[in-house]
Amino acid sequence: MIGRTDIEDALKRLDMLTQEEARMAAAQVLKVANTVDDRVQGIADDIVGVDSRMAGMDDRIADVGDRLNDVNEQVIAAVVDGAQYISIKHQKIG
Repeated sequence: MIGRTDIEDALKRLDMLTQEEARMAAAQVLKVANTVDDRVQGIADDIVGVDSRMAGMDDRIADVGDRLNDVNEQVIAAVVDGAQYISIKHQKIG
């Protein structure tokens, strides 16, 4: 009987240690998962920031496009005016 009680006590102790080890492992997994979640959230926040800045760039690019159209129209008008001036001068000479 005495030997049997020692074995049962040892098995109970082993069971308790195994459960404690499982809880510690679960706590470590939870800690790592939480760290990964925080990092992923940080990346998501960075992406939202980049997206917001890109939206601002869209407006700036559209503004540059509008300015280029204005310059293009001015260049075309200058070329047309120049051609008309040359044509008129050529007609007066000829």
